[in-house]
Amino acid sequence: MTDVGLGSIGAPAVNGDRDHGERLEPVVSTVLAREDSLSGRLQIRGSGSVLGTFTGRIECDGDLVIGPEAHVEADIHASRISIAGFVRGNVTAVSRLKIASSGRLEGDAKVGALVVHEGGVHHGVIRVHPEGVPQGGEEASSGLAAVAAPGLKSLSNPVLRVRKFWGEFF
Repeated sequence: MTDVGLGSIGAPAVNGDRDHGERLEPVVSTVLAREDSLSGRLQIRGSGSVLGTFTGRIECDGDLVIGPEAHVEADIHASRISIAGFVRGNVTAVSRLKIASSGRLEGDAKVGALVVHEGGVHHGVIRVHPEGVPQGGEEASSGLAAVAAPGLKSLSNPVLRVRKFWGEFF
């Protein structure tokens, strides 16, 4: 039996450059197996997969995959979330939320982008923030008051930008 080590690769990167001398790091992922059950607060510093049953809160710095046979009752915060199983709770996906055809989400979601495959189910409110999910609590209700304020010059609110755009035509 021979040992296989990690080495540098000679394939070009995405932009065509080669990064000489960089060593490949093994991909480490946190996994809650299909037969496993866990309750509490789960903090994942990389990417992770939940294939079993979880109740509580999940915070993931990378990609989080909820497997097709998973049952999760938790508030979730992650960079990218893919749901193929059942999730009940509020979800924040900073980059993207993807609900597969076998996925079901019951709860509110704040996302940077949304992908729902045919057959995927969502019950709740989804707020899509293409400019980035706001940090902190809920969006301030002052945004609605700003829309009604005459002579407002700031157009940082997307509703104001759309209103200004359509106002040029009508």
